[in-house]
Amino acid sequence: MDQPIKNRVIVVTGAGGGFGQLISQKCAALGARIVCADINEEGLDQTITNITEAGGQGISQRTDVTSYSDLQALAAKAVNEFGAIDVMVNNAGTMPLAFYSDHAQAMAAWTRCIDINIKGVLHGIAAVHDQMISQGRGHVVNISSIYGNFPVVGAAVYGASKAAVNFLSESLRVEAQGKIKVTIVRPTGVPMTGLVGTIVNQEAIVGITGQNAEVTGARYAEILAGQAPPEVLDKDSIAYFGLDADSLTDQVVHAINQPWGVSIAEVTVRASGERYVL
Repeated sequence: MDQPIKNRVIVVTGAGGGFGQLISQKCAALGARIVCADINEEGLDQTITNITEAGGQGISQRTDVTSYSDLQALAAKAVNEFGAIDVMVNNAGTMPLAFYSDHAQAMAAWTRCIDINIKGVLHGIAAVHDQMISQGRGHVVNISSIYGNFPVVGAAVYGASKAAVNFLSESLRVEAQGKIKVTIVRPTGVPMTGLVGTIVNQEAIVGITGQNAEVTGARYAEILAGQAPPEVLDKDSIAYFGLDADSLTDQVVHAINQPWGVSIAEVTVRASGERYVL
């Protein structure tokens, strides 16, 4: 049977790697037509190669989400190529965890975080808004984080940026209900992704681990050393500890792959055995 996602035109930012690349490939495999955007042109080329070699449809455009004109050009390319924009996935993001005392080395990364995580999402929404309204339907998927749930040490700027994503998303839902459906995805910690490389101070992760910092650190040390118990690494085990990117993106695709009349408004995706406190 055909699935609802088939033939939908889906724009994905941050598609040159990580979650964005997986979302693009998984949606294309289900018959969607993908418009991939990223500042990383080499990564974009690889994503498109992966899609087309698997028999899918996809195009790409180098896009800096901090530039509204870049997002407008991306939206125009999607419409010119495929005639519509059904889904906008605002995925591009950075995670510069750091304490306020780290401001000297963190300020540039914090500024970039605000530009990408907040302005990038705003730009993405605005760039597709009129097209979706004129079509009479659309779907915006914004990647937030459990860090947006509550303020903690080490995540002032990152957490604030994700709280802003939640506000932008809910405001759009209220304004455009019946025309644009909105999904907020709040991933928990996904350790084996490129986001880890944007952390300024590794000790700042204490905010998400709280009273479980010691056990969490010890468990990740076991995993990295190849000494973790098998059940910790088994997705079919209730003790599964570190959420993998595939499992997260499967839920994003699930939210997209719904009839137009069904909206998954928000979803938090966790590993069942994790020890994060947010």
